[in-house]
Amino acid sequence: MPKDAPPRWDRRMQQRLARGEAAALGELYDRFASLVHSLAHRVLSDEGAADAITREVFGYVWENPDAYDPKQGSMRSWVAKLTQRQAVQRLRQDETSSYEENGGGSAEELELKVRRASAAARADYIVTSMPAPLRAALELAYFQRRDYRQAAADLSITEDEARRRLRLGLQLLSSANTRPPEGAAPPGYGRAW
Repeated sequence: MPKDAPPRWDRRMQQRLARGEAAALGELYDRFASLVHSLAHRVLSDEGAADAITREVFGYVWENPDAYDPKQGSMRSWVAKLTQRQAVQRLRQDETSSYEENGGGSAEELELKVRRASAAARADYIVTSMPAPLRAALELAYFQRRDYRQAAADLSITEDEARRRLRLGLQLLSSANTRPPEGAAPPGYGRAW
C-alpha cells in the first residue's frame, strides 16, 4: 500500500484527533515525541522540564486539534512551533524567577539568553527537517571540514550540485536566527496558549 502524502496524513490525523481517537494521539506521539522532547531539551537544558513540555504539547494537541490549520504547514511544523513557543515561555518564566530570587542579571541578559536558546532550537529543527541530501552536504562541510569539491567527491555528485546543496542548506539555517517584530505572534499556527 503506498504511503500517504504528508498533507493528507496531517488532515486525517487532525480529523481523528477531533473525533477523540486515543489511538490517533498514540500514533502522533510515536511519530513526534522525540522531536518535541529534543527541541524542549535544547531550549531548557533540563530533562525534567523537557518531559513536562512534551506532556503539555501533546495535551494541548489532544484538547485543541482544531487549532492546527493544514493550510499553514505540516503537522510536524505545527507541533514543533508549539513546542518551541511553550519551551521559550517556560525558559522566560524560570529565568525571570531566578533573576528575581537571586537579584542578579538584567532584563536584557534574560532576553539574550531566551533568544539564543530559541535560535538554537530553531536551527536544530531546521537541520532535522532538511532533506537528507542537503543535510549530508552540510554535515560533511561542518563536521568533517570538507569544501564543496571534497563534498562533491564524497557524495558522488557534481561540484555545482554540491555548491547548490551547501548554499541552500546554509540559507535555511540562516533563517533560524531571525526574529519577528516585538510583540508579533508567529505566523498562523493556531491559537496562542
